[in-house]
Amino acid sequence: MSATLVRGGDVITMADATDAAPVRADIRIEDGRIVQIGADLEARAGDEVIDASGMLITPGFVNAHTHSWEYLYKGRYDNLPLELWMLQSYPILGAAPVSPDRIRLRSLMFAMESMKAGVTTLIDDVLETPGQDADQLAAVVGAYADIGIRANVSGHVINRPFVDTLPFAADWLPDELVRDVRAMPMLTADEYLEFSRAAFDRHHGRAAGRIRYMLAPSGPQRCTDDLLAGATRLAERYDAEVHVHVLETKTQAVTGDELYGGRTLVQHLDEIGALSPRTTFAHGIWVTDEDIERIARAGVSVSHNAISNLKLGSGILPWRRYRDAGVNLGLGTDGCSSSDSPRLMDVMKTAALLHKVTEPDFERWPTVPEVLSAATIGGARSGVLDHAIGSLEVGKRADLVMFDTETLAFLPRGRLENHLVYSENGSSIARVMVDGVVTVENGRLTQIDEDAVIAAFREEMPALREEMDRLDALNAVFVPAFTRMHHETAARPMPVNRWSGDERGWVRQTAHA
Repeated sequence: MSATLVRGGDVITMADATDAAPVRADIRIEDGRIVQIGADLEARAGDEVIDASGMLITPGFVNAHTHSWEYLYKGRYDNLPLELWMLQSYPILGAAPVSPDRIRLRSLMFAMESMKAGVTTLIDDVLETPGQDADQLAAVVGAYADIGIRANVSGHVINRPFVDTLPFAADWLPDELVRDVRAMPMLTADEYLEFSRAAFDRHHGRAAGRIRYMLAPSGPQRCTDDLLAGATRLAERYDAEVHVHVLETKTQAVTGDELYGGRTLVQHLDEIGALSPRTTFAHGIWVTDEDIERIARAGVSVSHNAISNLKLGSGILPWRRYRDAGVNLGLGTDGCSSSDSPRLMDVMKTAALLHKVTEPDFERWPTVPEVLSAATIGGARSGVLDHAIGSLEVGKRADLVMFDTETLAFLPRGRLENHLVYSENGSSIARVMVDGVVTVENGRLTQIDEDAVIAAFREEMPALREEMDRLDALNAVFVPAFTRMHHETAARPMPVNRWSGDERGWVRQTAHA
């Protein structure tokens, strides 16, 4: 039986007894599982002993919402709200299927950068344009299995014509264009659920349980009710996650009002039986107090994607209201086109700081333990993985990160947990372990040849840029109508305001524009 003894580190367990407070402890790992945690554990014959003196050891970080597809678009766009940004990163017209070889390469690049920054679990909502097939999904799963990361991997689906998932836009677009978009092939609910059953059978539990399939109806306005409710029931059968985008923008709040006769998107999901403890809402910004109560009653988790929400101007999630209601929160980077990095530590610091300016009562600001909880056990719970990961406890899988506290980021060595959130950016990571296997050692990946992967990716870049330029030009036809839609929905009075400024002032400005 293989065994590893990690000796003499300061450990943030995120277990109930110690939460985010570091404790000096040793950790014994056997066959990928933590079997002992305590002081001065005795090394046994055959143990591999890792000297962790001067190290801070944390649970591996869980990226509770991301899109590996967007790695191809990293650093390309700025100053676009979600609905206009999607025209570029998720083009409606002209997209050709991505080959499994390119998908594998893209997935490896994304996982490499994630894991080197301490992320050991990805909740990867994989969307392929114009659609996903079994070989494309297998390419993502194979890449993650090979690199050694843990991941929930989705089949993302939209089964309503995109122009019908937005308010007003179809009325302002050329009739012929609207007909072309509505004529595009769409999966039925039965077809998607059958695809998902096959994916569960093929991929769920692969790589010794590290890889799991999850269902991902894109959003309540983008999917039919039978698909949303059917995905919720199927997830229960396989004890899997259902990952849904909900109320990311004010436009989506207006969409719910328009589509469902004044009911919110959360209310609609509740009424059709599409909420459960296995459900995660990505974003969840433009929620009402009644929405939050429904989310809490159903046991739904919410992924807070602070950087993406800021870059796209989507708004600010009501952190303390969710916490007060007992809603489980995770943290996500979102995709590399809306945040430009898969580093979850950037999101941790942003989340810790952002909500300090949303109200003057400093006793309601996020605490470091709350932020670390969202980055670890909260994300694990959202992914239906908290039985196995998210905290360092006996019986759980050995997913952990070791930080060198002799670096500048941890000097003058105040409270280590504060240094971790506010001072460290991943540059002090000395070692990453997933399932007890060292996957990163002193900044280098151990399971794959990262130099070869990067070299292969560089060869693809000229063709990628050419293809993106073509798609941007082709989809520019939607920009005037989508821009008008954004201004119309931004000016619509709503019962909540999730922007940091005075919404009424913005309405006055647009009214005179």
